[in-house]
Amino acid sequence: MIRVEDVLRAYRHGFFPMAESRDGEVSWCQPYQRAVVPLDTFHPSRSLRRILRSDEFSVTINTDFEAVIRACSMPRASEDETWLSEEIIQVFLKLHRIGVAHSVECRQDGELAGGLYGMAMGSAFFGESMFFRRPHASKVAFCHLVAYLRHKGFSLLDAQIMNPHLEMLGAVEIAHEEYMKLLDEALVKKIHFI
Repeated sequence: MIRVEDVLRAYRHGFFPMAESRDGEVSWCQPYQRAVVPLDTFHPSRSLRRILRSDEFSVTINTDFEAVIRACSMPRASEDETWLSEEIIQVFLKLHRIGVAHSVECRQDGELAGGLYGMAMGSAFFGESMFFRRPHASKVAFCHLVAYLRHKGFSLLDAQIMNPHLEMLGAVEIAHEEYMKLLDEALVKKIHFI
């Protein structure tokens, strides 16, 4: 079973956990290229800004962490499995209880429509996963996260592994060495997420 202290130590050294399946063994990943979202240059698209202004969604932080992580653990439509095992879910529930893991919830008409979760250490936020049940809900949650991190003075938003969705949201890939430099600088600063 993964322990909280194992996760905290791993993230400080640039690793994060992934499982092969819901019941699969957990391995520690440290990619050569890391996806990060530059907080100072992030700008939502014109269409997304229009959705944000419409108040179609209501956004909260840390009101239903377990619902968010469990929704994130469901396989995507094009996939049979998930990288989020029950073991990872359980350790992140513990991390949430001690104030290290956080969620952003996006609701439409009172129903959970999308969201994301991750972990905060120093001035780094490690984005783990996002989901949506209604179009644009995860993007709205992401925009609120970026605005919140900027407001609090965070310096690093780690998105881990690049994919088309992250690229569309403004993520860029950097070399592992550059990521570790940014991570070391971010961990020195003491910022409370909430």
